[in-house]
Amino acid sequence: MNKKFALFAFNGDPMCFIHVIINALDMLGKGYDVKVIVEGSATKLAYEFENEDNPFFKQYHDLKNSGLIDCFCKACSKKMGSLKEVEKLGFTLCNELMGHPSMAKYIEEGYTIITF
Repeated sequence: MNKKFALFAFNGDPMCFIHVIINALDMLGKGYDVKVIVEGSATKLAYEFENEDNPFFKQYHDLKNSGLIDCFCKACSKKMGSLKEVEKLGFTLCNELMGHPSMAKYIEEGYTIITF
């Protein structure tokens, strides 16, 4: 059974993104090799989840501190107006596919892609 998963988060709805967070942490805890790639409107959520008043602040920081966030899409971060915040927070930007992360790169590395 393949135990390598790349979770691509596209949806900018915090209630959707929390499912990326809890599944990534659950999979890590069960020994899976997991990477989270933040794309689309989800790129605007980094700053929102940094707010201590956010009800998902702890879970987000558990994910951030786990090192599971592989990268943020550079093109989408720019389009969503969150590029400066993403850079300020120190996230890696990916842009190998016309400014976006390449799913093929992860597939070639043996990851199964799951999109949210």
